[in-house]
Amino acid sequence: MTDVVVIGGGPAGSTVATLLTRAGLDVTVYERETFPRPHVGESLLPATLAILDDIGVLPLIEAEGFVRKAGATMSWGRTKEPWVWYFRETNRRYPTSFQVSRPRFDQILLEHSRAVGADVREGAGVREVLFEGEGATGVRLDDGTTVRARMVVDASGQQSLAAKQLDLKQWDGFFRNLALYAYFDDCPHLPPPDDGNIFIESSQGGWTWKIPLANNVSSVGAVVDRDAGVRRIREVGSDAYFAEQVAAATRTAAMIGDLQPNGPVTVVRDWSYAASRMTAPGLTLVGDAACFVDPLFSTGVHLAVSGAHLAAAQVVSALTDATIAAEAAIAYERLYRTQYEHFHQLARLFYAGNRSVDSYFWATRRITAEDERSPREAFVRAVSGQTAAGYERSVLSRAELPATFDTALTEMQRRPSAPDDIANASPRLARELQLIRTAILGENRFEWGYAVRGEGRDDLPVSPLVAHLLHNANGQRTIAEIAQAIATENNRPIAEIQPIAERAARLLIEDRVLL
Repeated sequence: MTDVVVIGGGPAGSTVATLLTRAGLDVTVYERETFPRPHVGESLLPATLAILDDIGVLPLIEAEGFVRKAGATMSWGRTKEPWVWYFRETNRRYPTSFQVSRPRFDQILLEHSRAVGADVREGAGVREVLFEGEGATGVRLDDGTTVRARMVVDASGQQSLAAKQLDLKQWDGFFRNLALYAYFDDCPHLPPPDDGNIFIESSQGGWTWKIPLANNVSSVGAVVDRDAGVRRIREVGSDAYFAEQVAAATRTAAMIGDLQPNGPVTVVRDWSYAASRMTAPGLTLVGDAACFVDPLFSTGVHLAVSGAHLAAAQVVSALTDATIAAEAAIAYERLYRTQYEHFHQLARLFYAGNRSVDSYFWATRRITAEDERSPREAFVRAVSGQTAAGYERSVLSRAELPATFDTALTEMQRRPSAPDDIANASPRLARELQLIRTAILGENRFEWGYAVRGEGRDDLPVSPLVAHLLHNANGQRTIAEIAQAIATENNRPIAEIQPIAERAARLLIEDRVLL
């Protein structure tokens, strides 16, 4: 019997194992492969580095000698001419990131979990999650061994063990893509200062990537329509089809020249999906086991490690406070799905806005990209709640978006101003919003607190003081009167409370929480 079984030792599994072990729980990780193992996906976002720093592994990553990248260079959007966005434009803490070798990167993270005290067992696969009623009670290993646990975290990657077992996996109807990739030696790349950047180029059949790795190795891949790709691979084989797609991306092809891959071409199909639910009693899905979105913005590792941070908080809450367990599971899924939706919608909009190439691939994605959400909701999903990622506005500004989207963008950017005499203002909570008591992400766990909730916007956690203010903001009481009530109730001087209440009211008016 163990506190937590973690299925899979990739970035999600190793990160959640590290966090749970540091929280004092007994954690066992079962990983089917022996690391290092082959894995595609080499380009990290700066937002990911903050989480790696938090778990104490960033110094090891920095010392490994991975290629540093300053941003991304893209031939995509309104013009075929390449353009660049730099991380330093929006992320001062981490102005650069890394192009990593995933086999080695994943190994460093897993070894770090072992070093902090997790029981890591490589070469030990999990066959199934065990249930009693609706609750998970442990796992059965490939060798038939049964392992009991208070909680199971499924971080099995795109194997999606629990999601398949419970029939939760829902494939994405928009990103019906297929990817082919291989590695090349001694390819030239972009000139400095962009020589560490990922290069993404749209072409007739889809798009290609070229990523510079250490030891002068380059990762080169092509993303194409799934059905068209399958048909062509059957006709000519994966190697020839991959060569065709690279040749169609003229700038990428010019960098590769006559070089041939240093190994086989790998094909990955149908890789955009999400589980219909990400928790059950005793079970939490995280990383690719829960969801994966098109790799255009290199978000796979980021979703894995940021989701692991949320999952660890949810597991700690469930095992230490039964009164908050159910609400913590709801809050975990709400927060994690919000991150997924952000990157999902950003990629949808950028696919829809590409006019650099006129082809069947791009025409079908332009038609279907505008049919599900209003422009305002699309904008909110694409840019809200993800300030650490930071590049959203830069990327969307290069796309040719629907005219209605531009209107919504302008409207969203126009913030109302609070009155100068804020103390005597009598605002009220916006009609479509409500103040709720819910589980709030605290210091490594979920705690009871308050949030503002409304359709089409992320939950806004608020302090008890702000919750008191919002509860009493009914359009009749002034901010000064509410501040006085808060001061009296908490036996605090009004001179301390009133400035805080006024600043909060100004921000809430600008954010359209108060009207």
